[in-house]
Amino acid sequence: MLKSLLIYCLLIFPQLILAQEQLENKDVKVGLVLSGGGAKGLAHIGALKVIEEAGVKIDYITGTSMGAIVGALYASGYSAKELDSIFKSTDFESLIQDNVPRSAKTFYEKEDSERYALTLPFNKFKISIPQAISGGQSIYNEFVRLLYHVKDVSDFNKLQIPFLCVATDVETGDQILLERGYLPEAILASGTFPSLFRPVEINGRILIDGGVVNNYPIGELKKMGADIVIGVDVQHGLSDRESLLSATEILLQINNYRTVRDMEKKSAQTDIYITPDIKDYSVIDFDMGKSIIEKGEEAARLHMGELLKIAKAPILKRPKILAAGIKDTLLINELMIQGNYNYSRAYIKGKLRFNVDDNITFEKLQQGINNLSATGNFRSIKYELLNNGDGVGLLLNVKENPDKMFIRLGVHFDDLYKSAGIVNLTRKNVLMDDDVASIDFVIGDNLRYNFEYYVDKGFYWSFGINSRFDDFNKEINFDLIKSNFDVDNSSNVRKINLSSSDLTNQVYLQTVIEEEFAFTLGLEHKLLKYSTKTLGQLDTISPSTTANKRTYFENSNYYSTYGQLTFDTYDDVYFPTKGLFFDGDFHFYVLSSDFNDNFKEFSIGKARMGGAFSLARNLYLNLETEGGFKWGISPVTSLDFVMGGYGNHLVNNLVPFYGYDFLSLVGNSYVKAYARLDFEFVPKNHVLLAANFANVGDDLFRTADWFEAPEFSGYALGYGFESFIGPIQVIYSYSPEIKENHFFFSIGYWF
Repeated sequence: MLKSLLIYCLLIFPQLILAQEQLENKDVKVGLVLSGGGAKGLAHIGALKVIEEAGVKIDYITGTSMGAIVGALYASGYSAKELDSIFKSTDFESLIQDNVPRSAKTFYEKEDSERYALTLPFNKFKISIPQAISGGQSIYNEFVRLLYHVKDVSDFNKLQIPFLCVATDVETGDQILLERGYLPEAILASGTFPSLFRPVEINGRILIDGGVVNNYPIGELKKMGADIVIGVDVQHGLSDRESLLSATEILLQINNYRTVRDMEKKSAQTDIYITPDIKDYSVIDFDMGKSIIEKGEEAARLHMGELLKIAKAPILKRPKILAAGIKDTLLINELMIQGNYNYSRAYIKGKLRFNVDDNITFEKLQQGINNLSATGNFRSIKYELLNNGDGVGLLLNVKENPDKMFIRLGVHFDDLYKSAGIVNLTRKNVLMDDDVASIDFVIGDNLRYNFEYYVDKGFYWSFGINSRFDDFNKEINFDLIKSNFDVDNSSNVRKINLSSSDLTNQVYLQTVIEEEFAFTLGLEHKLLKYSTKTLGQLDTISPSTTANKRTYFENSNYYSTYGQLTFDTYDDVYFPTKGLFFDGDFHFYVLSSDFNDNFKEFSIGKARMGGAFSLARNLYLNLETEGGFKWGISPVTSLDFVMGGYGNHLVNNLVPFYGYDFLSLVGNSYVKAYARLDFEFVPKNHVLLAANFANVGDDLFRTADWFEAPEFSGYALGYGFESFIGPIQVIYSYSPEIKENHFFFSIGYWF
């Protein structure tokens, strides 16, 4: 018996040794699952830094939302250190807001974006709410750039690390596994948080954030072949009422009802469960990215012992991945456009502003995509860059915006027009594919309207029609009227309330180059009225007193031809930090109904130029100079330059000038210099310090008086805030010549 047992042990022992050696040598597969969590997902980067430091080789990655974004970049070849550098240098607020750069907008679109606070679709006489705050275009542009090195990998299993992410079919609620396709589009869909980003359409399905159905795809990771699971969970539990302060937090709370229950089982299935302490951060705290990444590192280090047990040595060093630079060059040798029905290939190519077989930079490509986005004619613009011989093919897949009518709203207050609200109705494709019609009704202390019809042909000659009515009342010195109109000088009246109204109608042709340069030629009719009721009781006042006691100083129709040349690269019209500006205008007045019986042909020319520059961090300098002149011997003074006050988009030849009230300085010619320092001490909050100098009078350029030392000057100190309804500004100004100070106050966009 003993002999038999000994023989059995001798036979079985080598098998046990062999089995143990096989177990130890077995290629154990390590999977990594990364949860969604918005800005909290930046903690994944910190955890990855520690995982790399421990020498753990990741064989599979799954992720949802921000976990999908970080996971995809890591799977494509970036190291944790490279991801740390990328995310710390990214302006998430700008990307999320998806603000199209001003440089991408046509001049027509620039004016629209600087006039209205709110735009809503208006279909079948019903106002609808947009699907989301952002279309996600800026984020998509960034994904395309960062993942350019894997642009031809359509099977995510063939990435450096096999990868899979999760999205949700918004129509059915089904979980959609994204393991093939175009990687930038896949991770955009996985991270499309409802109400914040517009849903993404892939293969006919409308997709949103995968966190709605599966915010921690551990089951999918195990199916890929993972033997050991490392999980980084940045989700938070249910919040109390004090924390539910925004729509975003409430939506997260609703989704977390199911997620919290699911995580009880999923956490138990995770071999190394890393949970960063980020309860004090929200899903939108991207400005706290550095701290969140550090929290991820701290949490992972608590599991260093477990990580070292599954580490594989030696670990081959990952090759360095350099993200495609914004200045890197692409040769686009083929352009394929899909999804366009109402907008022609020529229209889209014209907006892209580059030709096939052109060498362009990523910046130029993104500028072209932004040009398309700025039109508002496309609900989504997705594009792929694919190898195509010596260059790349650009596959552009657009989805046209079905909304053709919009209602736009805004509010404003200033010291000239007083309180006003604007209601705009805009309709696209009224008579043809590339046109837009718009009418503004301004209701408040002064009623106004503005009608525009524009056919956009880009570089080719475009066509437009404008009709505008402007009206304001202002108390001014009577001396200003007496020096410009034929009135009785014997009156003892010192101030009058002047009513000014202007009805202007224009037809014009315009050509635009790269959204920065515009040349316009047109015809104009103008009905100009200046009147007052202050003098109505005096019989000696001329030229005309009506039955209702209103005295008219001007009531004439003027007909003119005009040309305008504009170059505008300012990044912001109210608080420019960079760019150049030039605007030149020349009007030749050929005919008038001649209310004052003094009309002769004359011309008025004016120009304004300047630049904005960065002096230091958050400190900017804006320098401008401008001037105007009257050419001809006509005694008409109704269109002279009138300086004083403050503001943008002032009518006719009103010129802002700090230190003096509106309508204070008058002449048929002027020169002005202006300088402003802008310190943005916190985002969207500005301290402003400005100075301006001028000469204004009659025939300055003929007499060479414009070249003399400035006769008028003014200085200003102010505060500006970029609010959602437009800039809010409070400005104190002072002039040493008249020893007077003025406060100017404005709310909202000027219109």
